[in-house]
Amino acid sequence: KEFLVEISGTKVTITCPLTEGSIVWQLSGTKSDNTERKYVIENHDSSPVNVSCSSGSEKYEMYLNARVCANCEELDTLAVTGIITADLLITFGVLILVYYFSKDRKGIASTSAGSRPRGQKMQRPPPVPNPDYEPIRKGQREVYAGLESRGF
Repeated sequence: KEFLVEISGTKVTITCPLTEGSIVWQLSGTKSDNTERKYVIENHDSSPVNVSCSSGSEKYEMYLNARVCANCEELDTLAVTGIITADLLITFGVLILVYYFSKDRKGIASTSAGSRPRGQKMQRPPPVPNPDYEPIRKGQREVYAGLESRGF
């Protein structure tokens, strides 16, 4: 025979396996005035406690280490399964949308610096000269007039 423990919020209900006689409850060595088969602990603080119930010569003991919280919500198996299934369906839907939208963009040529035009091979244009080393052209001598060579 075993104890039956029910937890709801911060309320812990313990049912003694004894069915006959007047039941004496003890929690961590202190006797309780409750003589019923069920013992209710209101506002349990999640601290471990030794619980025993006895009637006559029969005695049952239990170490209770129950974690309780005031703001917890209990979820049944169906709710957890529904949440996981909905999450997976939404994730797969987003993946399919991204796949179909990215599939249509494969044929569009990008205008990035590293892209080359497809088709026939074309000659590359000459490289752009560096403006710092650009040669002096006719008609632009007044720009460079102050750069005359000096005789040493």
